[in-house]
Amino acid sequence: MQEFFAAGIPGTEGPLCDELRELGFASVRLNRGGIPFRGEWREGWRACLQSRIAQRIQVVMARFPAATEDALYRGVLGIDWGVFLTPDRTLSVSAVCNGSTITHSGFAALKVKDAIVDHCRDYQGQRPCVDRDDADVRVFLHLANDKATVYVDLAGVPLHRRGYRRDAGEAPLRETLAATMLRLSGWDRKSPLLDPLCGAGTLVIEAAMWASGIAPGLARGRFGFERWANFGETQAADLKALCGVLRGERTNPHARITGTDVDPAVLESAQANARSAGVRLAFKQRSALDLQDDGSPRTVVTNPPYGKRLDLDPEFCREFAAVVSRLHGWRVCILAGTPEYERLITARPAHKYPLRNGDLECDFLVYDIA
Repeated sequence: MQEFFAAGIPGTEGPLCDELRELGFASVRLNRGGIPFRGEWREGWRACLQSRIAQRIQVVMARFPAATEDALYRGVLGIDWGVFLTPDRTLSVSAVCNGSTITHSGFAALKVKDAIVDHCRDYQGQRPCVDRDDADVRVFLHLANDKATVYVDLAGVPLHRRGYRRDAGEAPLRETLAATMLRLSGWDRKSPLLDPLCGAGTLVIEAAMWASGIAPGLARGRFGFERWANFGETQAADLKALCGVLRGERTNPHARITGTDVDPAVLESAQANARSAGVRLAFKQRSALDLQDDGSPRTVVTNPPYGKRLDLDPEFCREFAAVVSRLHGWRVCILAGTPEYERLITARPAHKYPLRNGDLECDFLVYDIA
């Protein structure tokens, strides 16, 4: 049994915990910064394939006191790195230090790297090389209050890179953040859903994949764990069988999911992305300001411009807030990177969740329009 750690975007811990429990992982518990769970190696693979919200899945290799650089070095040296590394594989190390005697994360990462390559030299006769950009084995040190936790990353490329998005558009929304927004919205995966500012289509594609039961990791390239020393023909066959099981769990969704935008070129990109993801969606050219209450309430989940990566037109903000305020009986969910939307919408949000969109502090506002 291994101890795994699912790391997500700050603010997504609650939805990520709910997701992992829903997916049937063992010993899942809510934790600040990420969600621990337990299982055999196959469960770590499955988390990489199935989690829509996690950015990374890591395995805990060791925990030990590390008040000095020698204690840190010795603790890392005692880990069996031959499981992951051979001289022909590459390595990268990153670190975070909080409240510890060792304060410099770069220095801490260097000591971890030295211990790993010395271990490999002692047991295998050669030292592996470092590759900061595309390493076969990615190691992470969390040093807090002089206690070290050493992780190895199973994902490799971050899990938000699903592999289906051919054109991300001007201000792309991370797929993992889109999945978080959908879960926080309370959408039931059956009722109509609309993104009136769909851009490249990330939100509606993630909604369609969730409703269809499509595991988000199936379209990716190789995961990090496929490049480890302990991943051979037997493990490759087991992974192939697991992927086959997950492909067989796809369902036929009944929800009507629609994306609209004013830009026809953007809608072409969205349609291409949807085809790449293996989902069928309705995309229509229409302004978000033309949204009307047609007597058929639905859920709206959207990421409007807020003046960071896309310009914010104050007039659009006022008009969009007025449109939202008239959608009686609808649930409207907005990722707001500016307080203007909350200030201008006449209703009070039923829920307000702090999230981060890249380096931007946002609020995810959930309205039940009376």
